[in-house]
Amino acid sequence: MIAKALKGKVFKGLTWGRAGAHALLLFLVLIWTLPTVGLLVSSLRDKDQLAISGWWTALTTTERTEVFRLPKSDAQVEENGRFVIRGELFKQGSNRTIISFGASANSLDEAKPGDTIPLRDNGDISVSINGAYEWVSQTGFTHTRGPRLFYEAGIPPTFSLENYFEVMTSQGIGRSFVNSFTVTIPATIIPILIAAFAAYALAWMSFPGRGWIVAIVVGLLVVPLQMSLIPVLRMYNTIANITGGDSKTYLGVWMAHTAFGLPLAIYLLRNYMVGLPREIMESARIDGASHFKIFTTMVLPLSFPALASFAIFQFLWVWNDLLVATVFLGNTESTLVLTGRLRELLGSRGNNWEILTSGAFVSIIVPLIVFFSLQRYFVRGLLAGSVK
Repeated sequence: MIAKALKGKVFKGLTWGRAGAHALLLFLVLIWTLPTVGLLVSSLRDKDQLAISGWWTALTTTERTEVFRLPKSDAQVEENGRFVIRGELFKQGSNRTIISFGASANSLDEAKPGDTIPLRDNGDISVSINGAYEWVSQTGFTHTRGPRLFYEAGIPPTFSLENYFEVMTSQGIGRSFVNSFTVTIPATIIPILIAAFAAYALAWMSFPGRGWIVAIVVGLLVVPLQMSLIPVLRMYNTIANITGGDSKTYLGVWMAHTAFGLPLAIYLLRNYMVGLPREIMESARIDGASHFKIFTTMVLPLSFPALASFAIFQFLWVWNDLLVATVFLGNTESTLVLTGRLRELLGSRGNNWEILTSGAFVSIIVPLIVFFSLQRYFVRGLLAGSVK
């Protein structure tokens, strides 16, 4: 009986522990997913609504105070001994509604749709709920500049692809896509090739100073990119001046990304390769295989999960990079990468900031394809070598 009771308590404890872990995992997923959902909703919203309300109000009617200047006197028509000016406050098909209106900003609640109020200039005006107004006077209008009408409008939820269309049709966006691919693909492949050879040597080859090299690689992981950027740039410019070459080239940005990505690549691949079965290596050596033969025919195929994990990291980092590309490649129209192009679309004062929402999703299309193509190897490659 005691054993059964203890077993029941342990089972309940495991059940509650598992439920708590699942709840925590769901909470973390929501925290990471919510901003992305908000960005997606904002990218599909109308610009006017995006400027005055948050994305969480996307499915509700938004209230906004606006002002409309009435037409000049030459728009009047005479009907049955009175003079009338008619028009619309809203564009055709906007589906906006009038909540209240008034002759000044301090009297917005003066009238409701369908009511009539006097204007200081002349006559009375009435506004319907759909924004149609009628300004009537018993004498002819003589004003050269129409008075202002203040109103509070109800803006219904509106979704469109206008923001995406503006981004995709911007001048130079296609060229920037090509430039980003030109930078990212070599800057991902080159460090993988170099790091794979280095990781195998540090994992399976014996030579003096191997432990110190591993320690240096681990230490380089904590060096901030921004701190090392200026020395690397000065050294690169010095070499370019000596050789007489151009300092703003794709080769320069490839080498910079390779240098900044190698410590993580070597550390990740070395940890994975150390965990490979030693028996396989010893059998290959007994059969007379060289280190190069073992590396190319056995280690590389077995290390594909780790290679894919680093490829995802490096690709995402290089694709989303702006600093290194700006420093080593410049901001000319022929070399501007996608992140730089999106920055240029904002202008120097942050104009058209609402296109950042759609621009963000345009820029993550390619990284998402890469991630979901290799995600099955991602966790396996990260966890490999962490547990002995």
